Amino acid sequence: MPLVQVKLIEGVFSDAQKQEMIRKLTDAMVSIEGETMREVTWVVVEEVKSGSWGMGGKALTTADVKAMAGGG
Repeated sequence: MPLVQVKLIEGVFSDAQKQEMIRKLTDAMVSIEGETMREVTWVVVEEVKSGSWGMGGKALTTADVKAMAGGG
């Protein structure tokens, strides 16, 4: 029973986008392990508080990530 964990900075992705991630990540795992594993494939999307995620020695905020993606 696979578990796929996804960590994101809060407020970057909409609920619809997170649902799409869950669906597509499940589909990706099923493409590898077979359709019989669909019902036991877990995907957990966890949001990390803005400013509590660091990259390159700097804390990132929701605004920083949106700016990197061209949406801020």
